[in-house]
Amino acid sequence: MKETHPSILGRRAFGGLAAGVGLALALSACGGGSDPLGSAPATSGSGSGSALVIGSADFPESQIIAEVYAGALNAAGVTASTKPNIGSREVYFKAVQDGSVDVIPDYSGNLLLHVDKEAAEVSAEDIFKALPAKLPEGLAVLEASKAEDKDAMVVTKATAEKYQLKSIEDLAKVCSELVVGAPATFAERAYGLPGLKKNYSCEPKKLEPFSDGGGPITVKALLEDQVQVADIYTTTPAIADNDLVVLEDPKNNFIAQQVLPLYNKAKMTDKAKEALNSVSKILTTEDLINLNRAVSGSQKQNPKDAAAAWLKDKGLVK
Repeated sequence: MKETHPSILGRRAFGGLAAGVGLALALSACGGGSDPLGSAPATSGSGSGSALVIGSADFPESQIIAEVYAGALNAAGVTASTKPNIGSREVYFKAVQDGSVDVIPDYSGNLLLHVDKEAAEVSAEDIFKALPAKLPEGLAVLEASKAEDKDAMVVTKATAEKYQLKSIEDLAKVCSELVVGAPATFAERAYGLPGLKKNYSCEPKKLEPFSDGGGPITVKALLEDQVQVADIYTTTPAIADNDLVVLEDPKNNFIAQQVLPLYNKAKMTDKAKEALNSVSKILTTEDLINLNRAVSGSQKQNPKDAAAAWLKDKGLVK
């Protein structure tokens, strides 16, 4: 997720977004026939100025970050509520444009590709620099966090040791001997098999398709050596929990995907910007992994509670 990446949708862009933080979490609180842009659940706080509505895509990580944003805003005296499970980027981007949602957490690389399908930027810095000029009038982004969630080529520690793998460049030397586990779309998307071939001359023995978006089925297949390499998202707790190895990507086959707020300028105040930037200043990939684990692991916290605990731990809420 490098060339021009005309079709990178990945989970984060999804018509896409394989419903879930690479955990294949059917954790979405999406109500079946409900209107995703209907009335917002109240997470209101006290304060002056126009109330802000913080939306989320329909997967747990986005819901968690939306609750983090709302909690930080309320703590800063900016009244905010959340409107979760809006849908894919195609849906929630329009919601921010029409003002039914004021702010939504997004991922820098795929946001850029949404507004410019021919974008060639791959680094975090270049993507962030390119975004403002590409966004439609009335929309903008705030500071990008260090937190990222993107596709990665992942192997077991045993496989890494057997083949001396640290990067996808190393993988290329033995690629023809190994089976890759990934969504079926990995065969066609620019960062998938075409990207591995173009950037690394890596052509695997076979692609084993899985429909769980890098979730438990994919992880199980990797651990049981049904596949030797898997496309798993970087904030998936299973990576650390199973001592898996994320291969380095020196040629940026998978472009940067920093978490950042996308917002409509109409109601955004300096006070609100400051509160959201305070989140971006401290949010890390490790935080996302732990938040995802809290919501989807044995704790089964709801996103609002997980967000509240994180905000308190980081000193953003008293």
